Amino acid sequence: MRMATWNVNGLRARLDFLLLWLRDRAPDVVGLQELKLTDEQFPHAEIEEAGYRAIVHGQKSWNGVAVLTRQELPAKLVQKGLPGQEEMGARLVTAEVAELAFTTVYVPNGKNLDHDDYPRKLAWLDALGDHLAQAHPPEQPHVLCGDFNVCAAPNDSWNEEKLAGDIFHTDAERACMARLTDAGHHDLFRTLHPDLQQFSWWDYRGGAFHRGHGLRIDLLLATPPVRERVREAGTDRDYRKKQDGLTASDHAPVIVDLERAD
Repeated sequence: MRMATWNVNGLRARLDFLLLWLRDRAPDVVGLQELKLTDEQFPHAEIEEAGYRAIVHGQKSWNGVAVLTRQELPAKLVQKGLPGQEEMGARLVTAEVAELAFTTVYVPNGKNLDHDDYPRKLAWLDALGDHLAQAHPPEQPHVLCGDFNVCAAPNDSWNEEKLAGDIFHTDAERACMARLTDAGHHDLFRTLHPDLQQFSWWDYRGGAFHRGHGLRIDLLLATPPVRERVREAGTDRDYRKKQDGLTASDHAPVIVDLERAD
């Protein structure tokens, strides 16, 4: 079973790129973030023509998340929005897909440590931890994926020495992420690659991608019943590059392959 997460940075601008990737990589389940369109504007017809269906929690111009599943996979909506955090916008959607629950999130960016959005980001992450503890206990199969806007460990940053203590690199943000892991949602990439440095986001500016100046902020986490099935995990760097003249998002897809459940 192939799962993926991808911040597409605007689905209108990236639809043809997404369709190309779906055809090329053939995932079974995908969490998308930063759609920047409403539910009514979502391109269901094009997605269905590509062999997928979508469960969408959209928002005009900002945020927006979706779960794509192969049409032959049974899928149904479980949760739209993070309880108690509705004012922060459309940032969470959960679907029941075959034998597991699949959640995708777009964690608030926080902007900088002096901005009001920074404590709101921490509060949102705390609320996520509370929600997971209630709705997705570790003994149940659950995948939590998305753009977390946090470098969970020093090795997830291209320059921890320079950026330590700055946004995405603070002890408070990392403590929020550690709470998720400690409660049973494990980083599937780190399960296979505990020390490997591999990024998922690069600024468009300054040649960051080619210079290796990236961050690993796009993750797939899972409870133990899913974690024990992980076989491969990594960043799809080819789709951070232009394809057929189409411009990529500043995030690359992250893909995880699982052994099929017994």
